[in-house]
Amino acid sequence: MSAPLHLTLGRLLRPNRPWLWLLLGAVVVVLGVVLVANADAGGRKLFLNTLLNGLTLAALYFLVASGFTLVFGLMRNVNLAHGSLFLLGAYIGFDAAEATGSWFVGVGAGFIAMALAGVVLQLVVFRRMEGQDLRQTLVTIGLSIVLADVMLWIWGGNTYQFSPPDWLFGAATLPIELAQRSNGAIIWMKYPTYRLALLAAAIVIGVGLWLLLNRTRIGMMIRAGVDDRQMLQASGGNVHLVFAFVFAIGAGLAGLAGVVGGTALSIAPGEDVRYLLASLVVVIVGGMGSVTGAAIGALLIGLAEQFGLAYSPTYGVVYTFLIMVLALAFRPQGIMGRA
Repeated sequence: MSAPLHLTLGRLLRPNRPWLWLLLGAVVVVLGVVLVANADAGGRKLFLNTLLNGLTLAALYFLVASGFTLVFGLMRNVNLAHGSLFLLGAYIGFDAAEATGSWFVGVGAGFIAMALAGVVLQLVVFRRMEGQDLRQTLVTIGLSIVLADVMLWIWGGNTYQFSPPDWLFGAATLPIELAQRSNGAIIWMKYPTYRLALLAAAIVIGVGLWLLLNRTRIGMMIRAGVDDRQMLQASGGNVHLVFAFVFAIGAGLAGLAGVVGGTALSIAPGEDVRYLLASLVVVIVGGMGSVTGAAIGALLIGLAEQFGLAYSPTYGVVYTFLIMVLALAFRPQGIMGRA
């Protein structure tokens, strides 16, 4: 008897079949090139702008979700206050940048403040509730509500936006031809420099996280502590120190993403819920505990959101959840997740 469709597709779309993923990616690229080649100047510009907006939004989602997947995916700790760490890091970074006049100080302040907050969360909350998913969920939901009210009390309901450094301000000219004037002059594609820098920073951070987890001793200890805590303790490893380090990195990335996202877009009450939901969807689609999966999930969600808004705004929000539903149906553990 033949296997059900969802099981057949689930086996086919295993992460250990790179040829299939490369083939799917090649098909998407070819379709995009055909669309761009056959479109007029306005259609070409809309498509390319939407593509770059999707990539840069995916970069921001990855920065938030990578910290979430470290805590939720690797350590199996349900931290639903992750979105609050994003917004709180953004506010603290904004105040630091305004006080010093340095955007980089704001980035550092957001990262360090939330890294310390992550250590406190691990010591005070999660260490006392190890393996108790329901209690962790309820406590972190309560924390997020309290933090949201505290942030509203301190910073009000105003919208804030960072000013990037001068060398990141303005638009960069890309080697992409949009049209040609009657006098022979070529109109080149332009795109905000800061958003391109955001995309590059996300790639660097993603590669760094992958190397940390897969090519270093501390990464080996993290994976060992998740899979077999008693064995790590027996071999002389400090489990609680390792877990505190993971929480610091995960929460610090949320704070860093708050400053970076507040520069690309803005920060305001309610952004914590938005980015928490985005992180959940990215982790579900990409697979818990996988940095590569978080990158793939963020890419799919970011592109789907932007292309949906550009070409079918009425149903744009549906595409994100459609991707999640398909992932749950055919790959419940996520694209790069383990069964």
